[in-house]
Amino acid sequence: MMQTRGTSSEFILFSLVGVGGFCVDAGMLYVCSFVLNLDPYVGRLISYLSAATTTWHLNRRFTFPHATAATLPHRQWAKFVASNAIGGIINYGIYAAIIANVSHTPAALMLAVAAGSLSGLVFNFFVSKLYVFKKTCEDS
Repeated sequence: MMQTRGTSSEFILFSLVGVGGFCVDAGMLYVCSFVLNLDPYVGRLISYLSAATTTWHLNRRFTFPHATAATLPHRQWAKFVASNAIGGIINYGIYAAIIANVSHTPAALMLAVAAGSLSGLVFNFFVSKLYVFKKTCEDS
């Protein structure tokens, strides 16, 4: 029987994983926009999917380790990406609204990514905890 964490501990770990996801997101956006010269909207889609994959893996491993055996990885990844899509839409909407009104400097894009990321954090935590990484009867 695996010892489980409380919701506050899970939220802290989820948030720390989110910081790592933010670093992946911002780094990939920088590469896409300023190295590959992609449109910042296209670059953000690429960076967001990279960050979502990273955070799914880290949350599966560290935040909700009870869920590693409960679901096949590819199915769980698909559930994570699909269920976090609403948070992702909120995230991307805030990002797009900000960059539509500022110059596309690296600092402005990074601040827009940060604002978007924070906007989806709480929603994504609860949908992840209650749906993607939910405890099964075997986990109790």
